[in-house]
Amino acid sequence: QVPLVESGGGLVQAGGSLRLSCAASERVFSSYTIGWIRQAPGKERTFVAALTWTGGSSDYADSVKGRFTLSRETAKRTVYLQMNDLKPEDTAVYYCAATVKYLTTDVDEYDYWGQGTQVTVSS
Repeated sequence: QVPLVESGGGLVQAGGSLRLSCAASERVFSSYTIGWIRQAPGKERTFVAALTWTGGSSDYADSVKGRFTLSRETAKRTVYLQMNDLKPEDTAVYYCAATVKYLTTDVDEYDYWGQGTQVTVSS
């Protein structure tokens, strides 16, 4: 079973919204913190947000606080990233990833990665 599968990317105008989904395997969903990490063209991967396997704790990059929100749906083993008030600088490939660490912003500590989904925000 593939550990993580993302969906929901697309093209949106600045100020618009998108919701990304990350469907996880049962083992990953119940035991790993799931995070979102993005990579803009020509840049390194950067942490966006993460949610613990209990759903009780979360962390966000300063650049997305107040605009992005994580949630989870247990029945679907899915973590969502609701992105509002999108800006052109949010344009990137967004990866869903999982780590055994409780909460970490270090992208190198994520063990499993999805295939990525493109988010493009036009000005």
